[in-house]
Amino acid sequence: MRMSRPVFYISDGTGITAETIGHSLLTQFEGVDFETRRIAFVDNAEKARAAAVEIRAAGDAGGIRPIVINTVVDQSLSAVLAESGALMLDVFMPFIQPLESELGVKRQSRVGKAHGLVDFAAYESRINATNYALTHDDGIDLDYGEADLILVGVSRSGKTPTCLYLALHYGVKAANYPLTEEDLEGEGLPKRLKAHRRKLFGLTIDPVRLQQIRQERKPDSRYAKLEQCRKEVALAETLFRSENLPSLSTTHTSIEEIASKVLAQLGIQRHMF
Repeated sequence: MRMSRPVFYISDGTGITAETIGHSLLTQFEGVDFETRRIAFVDNAEKARAAAVEIRAAGDAGGIRPIVINTVVDQSLSAVLAESGALMLDVFMPFIQPLESELGVKRQSRVGKAHGLVDFAAYESRINATNYALTHDDGIDLDYGEADLILVGVSRSGKTPTCLYLALHYGVKAANYPLTEEDLEGEGLPKRLKAHRRKLFGLTIDPVRLQQIRQERKPDSRYAKLEQCRKEVALAETLFRSENLPSLSTTHTSIEEIASKVLAQLGIQRHMF
């Protein structure tokens, strides 16, 4: 029986950076099984020692060396973690010395800088965008005057999670409009969308995958029938082509990739918070 390699994302903050970078790294190694765990807020020696014990125990239990992806800024705490015997991958270390040399400034090892509440304007922008996404979800509010973009697609094609991701990470006011059977069987764009053509982006999905998602939501309903999913997807894709709307399939695409492609194709320049 093949054992999973234990991987720990260790941080003195939330662990978001370690987990995001770590996940990107691990996906490059197909055929290897990983069991990942996150240990956040390791900001003193006691917590570091406890984390080291947990890491060492995971290695002993599986008989395989753990991997630690580490964003702890205090090198003395990293040294304690290294006592676990794990392979230590310090996310920041390869970049610190070249930056110090280039900038002529030594780094300040402050905990939580990456995700701290340091820019109140940016934080407010994210909150406002999130509220906007929620109030303009699935056609609840059809006033799209303030929208930066509008995602269009059949029900369960990935519109809502993408809108929320765009709001939380980029402060983008993203609305979404679900294409109903009435919309799909009409001629051209729904009237409510015509005035906002430049903001539109279409999301589509493989009908089989759509049927699986809908079956979980409304089992054995007409809404979840494969033939219904095929019909709706075909009509939606025809609409996107006839109206020359940018679009992409969400079937095998992560939320992060969908968001990046939407922003790029619509020419929206925003930095990730």
